[in-house]
Amino acid sequence: MTEHHDRVRALARPLRDPGDLDPLLDRVGDARVVLLGEASHGTHEYYTWRTAITRRLVTERGFSFVAVEGDWPDCHRVHCSVTLASTAEDPREVLRGYERWPTWMWANEEVADLTRWLRAHNAGQPPETRVGFHGLDVYSLWDSLRAILGYLREHEPGSVDAALAAFRCFEPYAEDPQAYARATRLVPTSCEGAVVTVLRELRARVAPDGGPDRDAAFVAEQNARVAAGAEAYYRAMVRGGPGSWNVRDRHMTDTLDRLLVHRGDGARAVVWEHNTHVGDARYTDMADAGMVNVGQLARERYGEDDVVIVGFGSHHGSVLAGDAWGAPVQRMPLPPARPGSTEALLHDAVPDAAALFVVPPDPPGWLRAERAHRAVGVVYHPQAERWGNYVPTVLGRRYDAFCWFDETRALTPLHGTHPSGGEMETFPDAD
Repeated sequence: MTEHHDRVRALARPLRDPGDLDPLLDRVGDARVVLLGEASHGTHEYYTWRTAITRRLVTERGFSFVAVEGDWPDCHRVHCSVTLASTAEDPREVLRGYERWPTWMWANEEVADLTRWLRAHNAGQPPETRVGFHGLDVYSLWDSLRAILGYLREHEPGSVDAALAAFRCFEPYAEDPQAYARATRLVPTSCEGAVVTVLRELRARVAPDGGPDRDAAFVAEQNARVAAGAEAYYRAMVRGGPGSWNVRDRHMTDTLDRLLVHRGDGARAVVWEHNTHVGDARYTDMADAGMVNVGQLARERYGEDDVVIVGFGSHHGSVLAGDAWGAPVQRMPLPPARPGSTEALLHDAVPDAAALFVVPPDPPGWLRAERAHRAVGVVYHPQAERWGNYVPTVLGRRYDAFCWFDETRALTPLHGTHPSGGEMETFPDAD
């Protein structure tokens, strides 16, 4: 063991059970937002330990809601189940309704365990303090438009025409967002005006006084914002460059803002997203490419004292992913990490272990150095590890804490869920 490895081991704290999270809870303190990452969307340990952290934040620190890298309409159905606002008795069955690829990202046994726990916890709480479950993402254009129509028909029938105009604008593209995006590049017209009109009308009708329609109006307005954000995202996507990434991460951060405001004074949020979204982009090569992300924006908006970012990583094992966009999910090998990477360093220093690292105020040199840090996307080719799947990272600046697992295993997707195709998602330097 070298002196360099000794310095790594000096900060490592065993991670065996939820009680070992005490140093992280101390680091969270009074922070308003805790961002929990993951190095892949298909790893059991990331999900189960994020659940352990979330449970302690809810029960011991009074956190108000969980916000995830998922679609608003799908997650709202889960929210209604876990807050006992719907007739759905088991959120696991609601999760089985996720249809957009990659379905396994949320329709898995690990998320079912979290949401079942949330429902049981909420059953003992008054409605106004029940912990919510919300989606931050921007992909659900058509689902959000349908939800808006349903709300307006029930609550504001005089405004249905504007929503129908937006829906009909998108109809020729047969719910294919890339077809819409390509069309806007070829012809200088778009549906932007139609969705902005819907958003403007809904914003004028949100009940600000806490009346009984306030929550339903908020959900409808958020669906309109998703539709507007998705329209902008798909137009930016065909132009290339960092534009679509930045539209998406700004949308997710704006949604987090609105949820905190909606929940009122003292609201606190736990966010589950990929490391590439929650780890501050300024301490990676994403900044050189002109990209921002949720972690950077949250620190800038709320202040670094009010945001705690927790990264996750592992050295080898197995993972769920597809070999192409929309392809069937596979249990794939996660090969040993690239030599010289953060993961290789931690493997050599703390082998055969899970460990928690909380970044001290004056980080040691290994936390200030830039190293490759693995980022596995929903499309993954293990044989490409030598060329891709890594983001240059200053670990002790990108995160405030890091959860390390030497060996990990794949998620368990819910039985009977199937990939059904979906929109394109990219990860910087990840295949």
